[in-house]
Amino acid sequence: MATLGLVEYEDASPDVRAVYDDIMATRKTDWINNFWKAIAKDPATLKRTWEDIKQIMSPGALDPLTKELLYVAISVSNQCNYCIASHTVSARNKGMTDAMFKELMSVVGMANETNRLSAGYQIEIDQKFKV
Repeated sequence: MATLGLVEYEDASPDVRAVYDDIMATRKTDWINNFWKAIAKDPATLKRTWEDIKQIMSPGALDPLTKELLYVAISVSNQCNYCIASHTVSARNKGMTDAMFKELMSVVGMANETNRLSAGYQIEIDQKFKV
């Protein structure tokens, strides 16, 4: 259960309902997931987070599937089970295949291993890599 509980649509303040309505309209759904319901306990955080997500996850130099794959990779590294689950579904809806997921997990595992080795050995950055 969420630390402070969830804010259901019918119990939401007008400010929270406005964000919920925008989420549903933008995502073409009639459902609000628990992430939004949990952070709605702080309406300012809900609004700011939604506006940021809407802007950052929209198509840009990176296509929506690539953005979802990055979100999954970082969520795995941060061990956020909720984000892993929700963004894996979103990535699948945008075209991620089982083969893509397996390869993504291989890259995540390898990056985490070499990052820790590099940090542990305190390896100096090669001059060629400095911008």
